[in-house]
Amino acid sequence: MPVSLLCVVKKMQNNDSNNVLVYRLGAGCDLADVEAGNIYQGKVQGFATFGMFVQLNDRIKGLVHKSNVKAEHKERDSVLVKVREVRPNGNIDLEEVQHQVYQVENVERKSTTVRIIDLPEKLGKTVAIEGEIAQIKQTSGPTIFTIIDETGTQNGAAFIEAGVRAYPEAELGNMVKLIGEVMMRNGQLQIEVDGLSILTDEEAEVVRVRIEKALDVRSEPENVPLLVPSEVMEKLRPEMKKVAKIIRKAVFTSQPIILRHHADADGICSAVAIEQAVVSLIRESGGDFDAEYFLFKRAPSKAPFYEIEDITRDLDFSLKDHVRFGQKMPLVILTDNGSTEEDEPSYKIASVYDIPFVVIDHHHPDTTIDKYLLAHVNPYHVGGDFGITAGMLGTEVARMINPKVESLISHLPAVAAVGDRSEAPERALYLALVRDNFPESACKDIALALDYEQFWLRFNDGREIVKDILNLTGNTERHKKLLALLIDGANTMIADQMSACMAHIEPRVLKNDARLFLLDVEIHAHKFTFPPPGKTSGEVHDRLCQQNVGKPVVTIGFGPDFAVLRSRGVLMNIPKMVRELRVEIPGGGISGGGHLVVGSIKFVEGMRSVVIEALIDKIANAQVQQ
Repeated sequence: MPVSLLCVVKKMQNNDSNNVLVYRLGAGCDLADVEAGNIYQGKVQGFATFGMFVQLNDRIKGLVHKSNVKAEHKERDSVLVKVREVRPNGNIDLEEVQHQVYQVENVERKSTTVRIIDLPEKLGKTVAIEGEIAQIKQTSGPTIFTIIDETGTQNGAAFIEAGVRAYPEAELGNMVKLIGEVMMRNGQLQIEVDGLSILTDEEAEVVRVRIEKALDVRSEPENVPLLVPSEVMEKLRPEMKKVAKIIRKAVFTSQPIILRHHADADGICSAVAIEQAVVSLIRESGGDFDAEYFLFKRAPSKAPFYEIEDITRDLDFSLKDHVRFGQKMPLVILTDNGSTEEDEPSYKIASVYDIPFVVIDHHHPDTTIDKYLLAHVNPYHVGGDFGITAGMLGTEVARMINPKVESLISHLPAVAAVGDRSEAPERALYLALVRDNFPESACKDIALALDYEQFWLRFNDGREIVKDILNLTGNTERHKKLLALLIDGANTMIADQMSACMAHIEPRVLKNDARLFLLDVEIHAHKFTFPPPGKTSGEVHDRLCQQNVGKPVVTIGFGPDFAVLRSRGVLMNIPKMVRELRVEIPGGGISGGGHLVVGSIKFVEGMRSVVIEALIDKIANAQVQQ
């Protein structure tokens, strides 16, 4: 082609503004990606007497000499600039160009998209990962983005300037592509972020489906056999696996977990078993070295149900972490509580924030609460009863969450069984399983020590102290010393309480031949100390059963506005009785519940005599075991 003709063609092409190509440098691009002669989209960074500085991305900037500035600008204005020269020292000479219509082509630094699980092999290399933002944590230095994909969790550190949020357009739950260099920081892998871009809806859906499919498989619990043969728990296995899968998925997606449990030996054993499984799984799945502390929280509930006070504390804790640390709202696990209508007010509050719940409980369930739960393990659903304790159920679920903790927690069902006075056949089987290291007497001592220590802990979980009591730390010598001290303290205080109150018991013989014993724990027992009213009533009941062998015994320990019931040989249904009394005694302010033969009832102080006598009438009409 003649030269003159070639020049004409080029001139015609240049006059066709639709053919003007403008490049937009991605955040990961560096000087090597800049070519002389190309036109780039940039932003005005600042001004000097000799010209205007323009950023091509956060890492690259050049100078437009004042003689090559075509219009007036202010900082952060978008401009088109042509690269005149890239100097050996890295300085870039630019000139402003003006086009009304042009095509934009994104320039991304070439990087290999890898799975998070493969990052250890990419140390020192620039890679790309695609996944969901699970947490955004702003530190005094960089912004830390926690990304999850189908294989794991990884932190990326993005730095603009100290304490300034990087990529403010990125939000929790966004599907993103993160580019950066794989490095080691404080002994952990971390990606130094060069660029982060939000995927388009179409791209995001592809990644989301891929992650969901992989997580569904990864979260599936192992099909481990039960520690002991149990017809009831075999029937519960599908629901236990469902709970375990939900918990495993929460761990793999960096969703915080709050574990609430009744503050007695059974509730503690159930919760600690799950705690050991979850914490070990968090460690195995990667993330920050302290992830087990900010992604998992165990907290006792004073009542055997999820109180308004509990949900208020949990919401306050979760919302603050959501705002301050960019965390998701938590999965809440309730164990040894959560099954009854007393829990419903708290569930309603939680539903405003779309907080998911799973329950592992052995209290008599009410059907009204299942609509609030993702899964619900309860022996009553399959024909069992409260004899299958929460500690038994929690331990079996924990083994499904992470089978590696089995040897550590296999004695917890036995401790829970004796602590909750289970009479189910499984009690003997769990005790036999661990009798060489934890004979029944040792299990009873541990259960009492847990009750005693939790009384002084109040609302604290006492994570490390409880581990020593349960001998989970491997320091057997310290376990023995601590246990001896706690048992001595507990027994001393129980003996003192019994010497004060046993002389004030009021006996009655009911028409069904049941022996009823009444004790006003408000005026005939020490207050604000161990054992508390519920435990005091239980200790009194045990002694009265020993004095009335072979006879049905019911003990009521009452105060100004409450009563605690214990029964042996009288087939009561305490939750049903509470519901009936609520209707039958207007103005009684009645609430409560529990197991069929162990429970509590609350009422207004002025109606105490009326409520207690009505309660006694119902006990007198209950069937007695022959």
